[in-house]
Amino acid sequence: MEATDGTPLGASATAASNGVLERSLSGKRPVQKIRELLFRRSERRKPPTRVGLFGLFGCGNLGNDGSLEAMLEFLRQVRPDAEIVCICADVELVRRNHDVEALPIDWSPSPGHRSGGARASLFKLPGKFLDLFATIRRAWNIDLLIVPGTGILDDFGERPWGMPYHLLKWCAAARLTGTEIAFVSIGAGPINHPVSRWLMTSAARLAQYRSYRDSISKEYMAGTGLDVSRDQIYPDIAFSLPSPQLAAKKSEAEVLTVGVGVMSYSGWYNFADSGGSIYSAYVDKITRFIIWLLDRGNRVRILTGETSDGRAVSDIRQAISNVRPDFADHRIVVEPAASLQDLLRHVADTDVVVATRFHNVVCALKLGRPTISLGYAQKNDVLLADMGLGQFCQHIEKLNLDLLYEQFLELVSQRKEYEQTVRTMITVYADRLEMQNSVLLANFL
Repeated sequence: MEATDGTPLGASATAASNGVLERSLSGKRPVQKIRELLFRRSERRKPPTRVGLFGLFGCGNLGNDGSLEAMLEFLRQVRPDAEIVCICADVELVRRNHDVEALPIDWSPSPGHRSGGARASLFKLPGKFLDLFATIRRAWNIDLLIVPGTGILDDFGERPWGMPYHLLKWCAAARLTGTEIAFVSIGAGPINHPVSRWLMTSAARLAQYRSYRDSISKEYMAGTGLDVSRDQIYPDIAFSLPSPQLAAKKSEAEVLTVGVGVMSYSGWYNFADSGGSIYSAYVDKITRFIIWLLDRGNRVRILTGETSDGRAVSDIRQAISNVRPDFADHRIVVEPAASLQDLLRHVADTDVVVATRFHNVVCALKLGRPTISLGYAQKNDVLLADMGLGQFCQHIEKLNLDLLYEQFLELVSQRKEYEQTVRTMITVYADRLEMQNSVLLANFL
């Protein structure tokens, strides 16, 4: 992948920034030495010896951790000699679950952006300064910083001084220390808060490589003023994870198992005042849908995608029990999922899936399951349209149960045809992800 003048991707931008510094530092011998150190890796074409993986990993979100797992598997295959360090939310959990060195996203001594009180206010500014200094120190030892997948460029559930700030901080530290940056198959938009939008767009602008998991992500970033002319679109990297062994095909006469992916959804900003009413309406409608499925003789397997979804599972099961106390427990299956691989195994036990979370939908499609999306963002709709299932989408806050019943019956009636369409596209996705791996290997690894 090259620029128009034949230089490798990112090389012309790096050379330009180096030239500006060189002119500004001419005649200053001590600083010239610092410049050589700062940009020693930008001028190399050797494989990186230390790779950083940045993201909100270890926070209980299976999709985020699945993206980390997919990138770890790729790096360990192509660069087994490289040191890998994960910059994440829960250092100890990521170390234990993925057997990888880990650093915290936030080095600040303050309790963090979600905390309040006098102590948080007292330490906020000096804490941010110390955090930035510590980040630069750690970035110095990293050759390549990768943001692997996830919806890293949206502000779902985030305030500006949370992930938007930390993303820019780490990208800025990487550029200051000559570390290359690659955003790989990321999701983008919407970023509703103007400060968050500036922070995240500024971070993306610093990367030498950017690819998006769908067209709307690329279009959204183009709308922010970012130059996306060299950016590419490749599938979500979670599609590259290995699939579990599938059970034997059922006969048409057997009971249908429907996977229902639930979420503790309280609106785009879960801290907003309207969150309680949004959540209650969602739980009520999903409960009624599950009862409708059970009344038709189906078996239901409840799926989750984050530890916080346990609240929704509990409330929905209680609501079902209140309405239908006679339902046998074996007709509703609930198992905890600690990883995306666990979720894939649960999906393997279904015939069709109705889900809200994006990576519930990803897992269902990866295993060839015809799927209905009840999403909270356009990313679900675009993915299903790509799979030939574009008519099976609704927005979670505008969920129409009568339409959902119709969509479900239509999906089931043509289940085999839709399954074949999905499996064909999954093969295409695998080829495209291999193409991206080749680009990364040739230009950065």
